[in-house]
Amino acid sequence: MQTTQSVTVRTIAFLDAFRRQRGLPSTLDVEVPEAGTKALDLAASLELPLDRIEGVFLNYSVSGLDALVMPGDRVVFVPYGTPASHPAFFGPFITRR
Repeated sequence: MQTTQSVTVRTIAFLDAFRRQRGLPSTLDVEVPEAGTKALDLAASLELPLDRIEGVFLNYSVSGLDALVMPGDRVVFVPYGTPASHPAFFGPFITRR
């Protein structure tokens, strides 16, 4: 039997509006397996539009959607075009082309 623990997830900008239009919170605690889960799989489980996500801030560091999210982590999904994700602030997301 696999145990789970939670991570704190936030959505910002377009993704925040996307969730709020559906009556869903933009900040929530989500259960993940003890061994972790990929940020992409976490986003899919929240039914976020994957084609609109540029990357994640994982524990305050810029990461791509292939990042492993572990119990206790803090995840912020960042859509394309978000000013705070601009390379001048944090460098390029792994997913930038």
